[in-house]
Amino acid sequence: MPGNVLSDNKKNMKITSNILKHVDFLRQKINDYNYQYYVLDDPSVSDAEYDLLLRELQAIEAEYPSIVTPDSPTQRVGAAPLKEFAEVEHQIPMLSLENAFTDEEVLAFDQRVHDRLGQEHEIEYSCEPKLDGLAVSLRYENGVFVRGATRGDGATGEDVTENLRTIRTLPLKLHGKDFPEVLEVRGEVYMPKAGFAKLNANAEKKGEKIFANPRNAAAGSLRQLDSHITASRPLSIFCYGVGVVVGKKLPLLHSEILQSLKSWGLPVSAEASVVHGIHQCLAYHAEIGKKRLKLAYDIDGVVYKVNSIKEQDRLGFVSRAPRWALAHKFPAEQVQTVIESVEFQVGRTGALTPVARLKPVSVAGVIVSNATLHNMDEVRRKEIHIGDTVIIQRAGDVIPEVVSVVKLANAKHLKKITLPKDCPVCHSAVEQIEGEAIARCSGGLFCPAQRKEGIKHFASRRALDIEGLGDKLVEQLVDESLIANVADLYSLTLDQLANLDRMGEKSAQNLLNALEKSKKTTLARFLYALGIREVGEATAKNLANHFGDLPPLFDATEESLQEISDVGPVVAKHIVSFFAEPHNDKVIHQLQAIGVHWPILDKSQQKHPLAGKTFVLTGSLETLSREEAKEKLESLGAKVAGSVSAKTSCVVVGADAGSKFKKAKELGVETMDEQAFLQFLQDLDS
Repeated sequence: MPGNVLSDNKKNMKITSNILKHVDFLRQKINDYNYQYYVLDDPSVSDAEYDLLLRELQAIEAEYPSIVTPDSPTQRVGAAPLKEFAEVEHQIPMLSLENAFTDEEVLAFDQRVHDRLGQEHEIEYSCEPKLDGLAVSLRYENGVFVRGATRGDGATGEDVTENLRTIRTLPLKLHGKDFPEVLEVRGEVYMPKAGFAKLNANAEKKGEKIFANPRNAAAGSLRQLDSHITASRPLSIFCYGVGVVVGKKLPLLHSEILQSLKSWGLPVSAEASVVHGIHQCLAYHAEIGKKRLKLAYDIDGVVYKVNSIKEQDRLGFVSRAPRWALAHKFPAEQVQTVIESVEFQVGRTGALTPVARLKPVSVAGVIVSNATLHNMDEVRRKEIHIGDTVIIQRAGDVIPEVVSVVKLANAKHLKKITLPKDCPVCHSAVEQIEGEAIARCSGGLFCPAQRKEGIKHFASRRALDIEGLGDKLVEQLVDESLIANVADLYSLTLDQLANLDRMGEKSAQNLLNALEKSKKTTLARFLYALGIREVGEATAKNLANHFGDLPPLFDATEESLQEISDVGPVVAKHIVSFFAEPHNDKVIHQLQAIGVHWPILDKSQQKHPLAGKTFVLTGSLETLSREEAKEKLESLGAKVAGSVSAKTSCVVVGADAGSKFKKAKELGVETMDEQAFLQFLQDLDS
């Protein structure tokens, strides 16, 4: 523990049994008050009295640091921000649930349960609301909360222990004494509607980003690297099951397990109920559906579980879901409103999405004034116009969309929706390839809507490979208005960079050095870095080998481009459109003026001595990196493959070579070590 160890030891010597008893008393009282307030919603003391007890405990623990325990109520927040979340492997996988959207699907589920169990009598089910939150596992050892993790992919999640500690409804120490030695509880973290509304209202006042819905807010809050931020968010949790259990046998009914969890201080849904037969399940679904808007939290359906644990075990699992449980989703609520106008939003890849501005209407308790129209194909298919009366729904209770148009007799006031010719953000030309549903802005190097992603791609390892220019730094540079396009990177100064968060003078100078180094590149890398749609590394290399330099490529037509391997009519159109856009042309010339350059290939003298040959690289090379060796071979006309076959011309073998070297020997394919390879390249250059 930080601080003066000798001083701390002297303090700890003064600890008496009376102090320890009083600390235990304070912790128990505070935990009881937390449970009454946050879980039972039945506070028994005033906020002032509660705060007085908490401050007293904090003062004692500050004086005697050695008595602080992980389950103390004072330890809700306090850990330093993490650099990243550690991975947690779930001993028992966290499975997903099969979904049903109709009564017929629910009845079919019940029939499958009957068939597998070979029973004719009605099945007893445990029913509860399906929260729209984030699934987590909670591990308690000897009653103390020791670790929490997200569901992740079901097998592996992220360690979010410190963030879960901040949730007031989650006990850091279980109540009573009859809990298992190890208890893993499964639950759902959510954000109550009232807390969500308050969070967004405060964010709006401060001019900060607001969350789209409580689920996104809950997920974003729980995955903060700084637990102090999570603590400021109004999160809560309901527990719905168990995973690993050691040292105690739990009840043989799911409903009784929930009661056990509740008795240990863990929050469970008050709406949980046991029913007999599938028709009572459907009645429960209808009842909860009526209560839905009045609940303090968002739900998107209900969950049915076979109540008997023995029957659950007999039913087992299929793929990633249990056969004994089903999520019965609510249908999306649909309402009528009017499209007042349509705007086009530009996404980070340049895609234009038509968005309907609606006459505001309440959908599932949320006021909706915008809805996506997806793309122009959808607009035409559904025959949507400005001024139409339409039916909308919140798809998955998240993204509002227009379902259909209500045909009216008087349609004279309607206005056709047309795709803009110019990007609404940067005014570059809008491109739509015949047969493609999505239209895109062609100003990829210039458009503010695409700016961040374009710069990240430009700096990536296989493009200009600007070491130290990571995603977060790019976002910071753009947000601080220090750069507007890739050319601006090369005008950054030491002072500008050193004053950024987490930079400093040394890191700033390293980045400037990396930027200077990146000016010397290859035409293939430069073309790939430009981010021309559907021009990947292979196509960029083919273009570079064919044209040798940029000017001939600028003048290329769609027809001439299609003479190149890997370039069809669609890619050709993307290339011509990109270089025809003045904004892109301006940025490219700025880059060249700054000093970005590459060797110009003289086509009349260009040699491809390895044309038609296929090489494979294996093991680590000392003189050249694998990437440099690959580029050198490709510049000589060779193809570099990832696997060895009978058609392989040669395998270059570095240190610690593995199965590829073995395969080459089995097939009788020629091999050469690094020294022989370097001599081979030198001979070709001479």
